Amino acid sequence: MDIHEKIELQSCPYCGGAAMLEEEHGWCWYVMCMECGSQTASIEYKDAEDRFGAAERAAHLWNIGKVLRSANGD
Repeated sequence: MDIHEKIELQSCPYCGGAAMLEEEHGWCWYVMCMECGSQTASIEYKDAEDRFGAAERAAHLWNIGKVLRSANGD
């Protein structure tokens, strides 16, 4: 089963938009709002064993509202 199917993401705490779990070049995960661009910090992983755990940690940050928001023009 795909990581994206195992992890549930809540709506964006700022705009209510849909969230997407993103992997960055095989070294970290973060969650980003597809509407306003708000996102979590990047959660790094070192190997395949820690990959899923890092995705879960990024999703947890998103779901509890630990989200960075950039202002228009940033």
